[in-house]
Amino acid sequence: MSDPPLTTRARAPLRLGLAGGGTDLSPYCDLYGGAVLNATINRFAFASIEARADGRIAFIANDLGLSESFDRDDDLSGARLALHRAVYERMVAEFNDGRRFGATIQTNVEAPAGSGLGSSSALVVVLVDAFRAHLSAPLGQYDVAHLAYEIERIDLGLAGGKQDQYAAAFGGVNFIEFLAGDRVIVNPLRIPRDILNELESRLVTCFSGVSRHSADIIERQTASVQKSDRAAVEAMHSLKSDSIEMKRSLMTGDFDGLAEILNHSWIAKKATAKTVSSPHIEEMFAHALSHGAEAGKVSGAGGGGFMFFLVDPPRRHGLIAALREIGGDADPVVFTRAGCQSWQMPCRR
Repeated sequence: MSDPPLTTRARAPLRLGLAGGGTDLSPYCDLYGGAVLNATINRFAFASIEARADGRIAFIANDLGLSESFDRDDDLSGARLALHRAVYERMVAEFNDGRRFGATIQTNVEAPAGSGLGSSSALVVVLVDAFRAHLSAPLGQYDVAHLAYEIERIDLGLAGGKQDQYAAAFGGVNFIEFLAGDRVIVNPLRIPRDILNELESRLVTCFSGVSRHSADIIERQTASVQKSDRAAVEAMHSLKSDSIEMKRSLMTGDFDGLAEILNHSWIAKKATAKTVSSPHIEEMFAHALSHGAEAGKVSGAGGGGFMFFLVDPPRRHGLIAALREIGGDADPVVFTRAGCQSWQMPCRR
């Protein structure tokens, strides 16, 4: 009697970009080397792959309410769920001898599109890792992250950097270096538990209510570096320096220093492109600062999405309430230690 078919499931965490975001973009990281500090949080991208006896290929994004189905020999280039299609085609080509197989591929992401939490890249990572497990592909964490990067940036031509894929694959609090020749070094930080607990207790995330398309901001930042715009390049240098200094403050529990660096980093980030901030974001920042926030910035490229703030722990509840009063979707933060994880379960009959 043959074993029952298995459903492969996977989840990958989203991340907060604490410092250095933007320095993982080419050509800056190729010319000068980039460095970012980020931490994964308890919001996830999920994926599942279930084999189908009818040979059809179905892509489903439950959070978006989108689904589509194809015959195994159909041209998939017109699929609306381009990320699902691109991962399926790349993984089949490299790890299944180019032989398509019938499957239902479903996903769900616990953050809106354009969140600034690296949700799109986490979705690609979780799909790659689910296929890795489903096809028994010989891929480690670096391989999964790099392949996800190639699918997004090369196969699909989507603008963006590299930090999100590595954060989702590795998980935890990481200082990540981006060097010439497409080299990436992930340095997991062994932060004392007391310090990590204190940081969790001081952080508040808040969705601005505006989903943004990061491509425009990223293209402006990239163009500024390509043109050797002195102000933009110096701002990038400052962002990289801030990531190094913030790592030192975090490792030693210097929260006053961390708040000072975070404020400085927000100013430098706004100098990389005019569209990083907006009147709405500045209004929310001012409201947060007037209700106890000591520092903050936008997570991700900017223009909208999630912001996060540092606050003295006894004042955190009041800050969350104040942000919710003006329509902000504010919450406390819980860090995650694990990166992308996959597992298998028997298919439902």
